[in-house]
Amino acid sequence: MRAIQVKEYVKGPEELTVTTLPDLTPSPDSYLIAIHASATNFFDLLQIRGKYQHQPTLPWISGAEFAGVVLSTPSSKSNPRFKEGDRVFGFSQGAYATQICVREESLMPIPPGWGFPEAAGLMITVPTSYAALVYRAAVKKGDYVLVHAAAGGVGLAAVQIAKAFGAVVIATAGSKRKFEVARDFGADYTVDYNKDGWAEEVKKLTPEGRGVDIVYDPVGMVNTSLKCTAWGGKIVIIGFTSGNIEKVAMNRVLLKNVSLIGMTWGSYSKEAPMMIERVWGELFQLVKEGKFRGTVYTDRGFRGLESVGEALSMLGRRETWGKVVVSVPQGAESKL
Repeated sequence: MRAIQVKEYVKGPEELTVTTLPDLTPSPDSYLIAIHASATNFFDLLQIRGKYQHQPTLPWISGAEFAGVVLSTPSSKSNPRFKEGDRVFGFSQGAYATQICVREESLMPIPPGWGFPEAAGLMITVPTSYAALVYRAAVKKGDYVLVHAAAGGVGLAAVQIAKAFGAVVIATAGSKRKFEVARDFGADYTVDYNKDGWAEEVKKLTPEGRGVDIVYDPVGMVNTSLKCTAWGGKIVIIGFTSGNIEKVAMNRVLLKNVSLIGMTWGSYSKEAPMMIERVWGELFQLVKEGKFRGTVYTDRGFRGLESVGEALSMLGRRETWGKVVVSVPQGAESKL
């Protein structure tokens, strides 16, 4: 197999190299998957530098999201959910490789009609956005929803989900191209959050200037967002891609009766495992109804594990939108 193995921490993704390693031997409770596409994430950039909260013991294979084909099923299961040849997507350490071993709970079936690239980026961003808006913020028809970094992976998922539930979506982004992308995926309005006074611009887009009902924030913009949040509104905190963990003016939260809501999908497997199947079932229904589509970055392509470094570099420089996915050729094809 071929893989991007991290033997020591690097300064940046441009230092990543592809290595030939022995083929994997799955444990009795694992599937062996041939990877056809790997999705990039911001935490990959932290992990390869040794700065993420979850650091595997060196050496390890980078990457976490993938889509591919089942090569073998767990020997310990008499009736596995997936069979050899099934097309699946999933999440597990070691996705920047041609093979990966994965437990059943970390796999999902690729929706009918979807390709490997579209499915590779589903496992983290989509359930995060769905659980945040539907179960944590209780989005409903007529709500005004402000989605920050709306052209990013979780952002485009949030835009589509909010629209599917009948909300009016105000999308923030930082470039003309990203405004175009956000609108293409359903946003009703776009606002440049790099400009002074953007919060006032958002308020003017809401009825009687009352402010938005829900703020979806993967960036770390709670303080400024409070200026354009309606009385009794909700701010869902997804992450801090700005790198800044805010100190929030709690007196303003109190005076406006605003709810600050945290959301991390990764904790659901331990704290609320019954919700995982429910969320995915509802998401697949949205896909079936044509209300959700893949968010793969298509302005340029990335083919082969050798292109992972450039894909991550562009992601880190905020030069992309949606999910940046690398196609992973198999066998002799990988040498072309």
